[in-house]
Amino acid sequence: MSWLKSRRLHYLAGLTALLFILFASLRVLFLLGFSAVESISESDVLPTLGIGLRFDLRLALLLMLPAGILLALPKLRLARFRAVRWLLRAYLVLAVAALGLLYILDFGHYAYLGVRLNATVLRFAGDAQISAGMLWQTYPVLWITLAWLAGAALWAWALLRLERATLNRPPAQRVGVLPALGGAAVVGVLVFFGLLGRATALNLENPVPLRWSDAFFSGNSQVAALGLNPALFLFDTLTLEPSAFDEAATREHYAVVADYLGVSDRDAQGLNFFRQQSVQAHRIQAERPPNVVFVMLESLGTSAVGAYGNPLNPTPNLDRLAKESWFFRHFYVPVTGTAKTVWASITGIPDVSRQETATRNPLIARQRTLINALDGYEKFYMIGGNAGWANINALIRQSIDGVRLYEERDWQSPQVDVWGISDLDFFKESSRILGAVPKDQPFFAYLQTSGNHRPFTIPKNNDGFEALDLPLEQVQQAGSRSVEQFNAVRLLDFNIGRLMELAKEQGFYDNTIFVFFGDHNTRISQIPHMAPAFEQLGLESNNVPLLIHAPQWLAPREFDDAVGLADLLPTVAGMLGVPFSNGSLGRDIQQPAPEGERVVPLVLQEGSFPVIGAVTRDFLLQMQHDGSSPTLHSLHSPTPRDNVAADHPQEFQRLLALSRGLHEASRLQMYRNVRPEE
Repeated sequence: MSWLKSRRLHYLAGLTALLFILFASLRVLFLLGFSAVESISESDVLPTLGIGLRFDLRLALLLMLPAGILLALPKLRLARFRAVRWLLRAYLVLAVAALGLLYILDFGHYAYLGVRLNATVLRFAGDAQISAGMLWQTYPVLWITLAWLAGAALWAWALLRLERATLNRPPAQRVGVLPALGGAAVVGVLVFFGLLGRATALNLENPVPLRWSDAFFSGNSQVAALGLNPALFLFDTLTLEPSAFDEAATREHYAVVADYLGVSDRDAQGLNFFRQQSVQAHRIQAERPPNVVFVMLESLGTSAVGAYGNPLNPTPNLDRLAKESWFFRHFYVPVTGTAKTVWASITGIPDVSRQETATRNPLIARQRTLINALDGYEKFYMIGGNAGWANINALIRQSIDGVRLYEERDWQSPQVDVWGISDLDFFKESSRILGAVPKDQPFFAYLQTSGNHRPFTIPKNNDGFEALDLPLEQVQQAGSRSVEQFNAVRLLDFNIGRLMELAKEQGFYDNTIFVFFGDHNTRISQIPHMAPAFEQLGLESNNVPLLIHAPQWLAPREFDDAVGLADLLPTVAGMLGVPFSNGSLGRDIQQPAPEGERVVPLVLQEGSFPVIGAVTRDFLLQMQHDGSSPTLHSLHSPTPRDNVAADHPQEFQRLLALSRGLHEASRLQMYRNVRPEE
């Protein structure tokens, strides 16, 4: 262990410790001088501080890495070359001085607005003269500047003291190659876990790094502020797209979209899309409000389900439920991707972000949702894996009032792969939790499955499920890309059957509305059992199953109209007889559609220059995001790529306006639907 005596290692360890102590001290200063301590319960302070200190350690390690690289270069030993040492000193002093200034701005920003420093601070640069004048007249700028310079000088002194105590020491006995490599590996592992920032990082199957969303575990932004690191949080928000919506384009299409949504209080200048829905005559008549269970079916498209035509009978349970439920043949998610489906299903607004996903944007994580209109309901969100994935935990905790979030650390069952516990164990444990809710207490539960996803794990304990060994060519002709994928669909269906049995055993089946929906389709090989349009126009990615199952109240019915993910919550609220204010782009499907044949907006190709569209039961319109190059396609044609706009001019013009209008309204409402702090 002679490598432990290395003066370079001592210098790096001391540097990391000094940086960490500095950032931790500034966190304590924020806690005592700026945070809303009176609004933070004692039970939240320690875990929030723990999260914040891990962010501070990450920042310290990131700043230390350049020094580590310089020390590792054999020809640039800091003990030999004074110029290199001065270069490192300059880097560390300037970096810490810049961070000190950033912390000062962060404290002032929070004191003024109650929000940690983020990318929105750049808006003040547009009125730099006014902003500078306000700062000069409001704060003791000279005294703050002197304190900042004194702090930078103190830091430079501490660095010199650290050098004398480590790098200026006589070198220790030379270390052999193998011990040196072993020591480097140990240090590398420690740095890796420090940057990862999680105790659960020791689970190498799922090393999800610490994210800003973890600071929002309580759902209270004032608590979260204590756990954020201003430098890292500012960087996260600066990576977001700079121009999120286009007010001019939204205003241009406002009348069309307002008609579509049924907005009564029109305001084309303010771009108001909020409207009220009263208690509906078609509401369910029940002794007590029914429970609602959303079941998101990971990576399940219509092409994989027997009820939609798959010839291999992979989904007998879903096929049976389709005959006993409201069954939707033309249901679409607006954008592919699990995180985007989670967003739209909760907010009712398509996630049309052009970079990353909306769940990764901390500036819009606190959204209005119709789930909160369910007064008196116990609310659950359950996922078998880590809810920090794509930062969906921030959306869930901040948007759903009083939600009880269950994730991988809350389950007793063992993890089977990177996605957490198996869906079967997930259904068993979640059913026990829901079954324990008092019978006179209605609940809303969102169950997010994950098994139908690579690596397509089939757990050892699976209640007798058996995989089929079919020829690869046979499963590919039915849409699956591999036998493993085919069996994963079968396993998901098997587990849905078990969920229904478990709901009956736990006593909540009869009192519950079950909503089963896919989040997106996976890549497929061939789908001869589907219309050519679904493969040739790319609709197979967005077309997913939807079943609403409540046999006590809903007679079996098949819907041919196009229905979108944003319509789910308004429809369920209408069933429950719940009045609500709705700012989403979803509508109760039992309400008449003013546009005639129902329309669902889609993003057919993502990226900085997306291809957008609108789909009905019969047609798809697609175009560039700016409205250029629009084409109309028949979904029933054997040659669906043909542009039939000239044959259907009225439908072409109708969908052209709605497609662009709904896309621009979605971009705007992602920001206008943000809930104010209470």
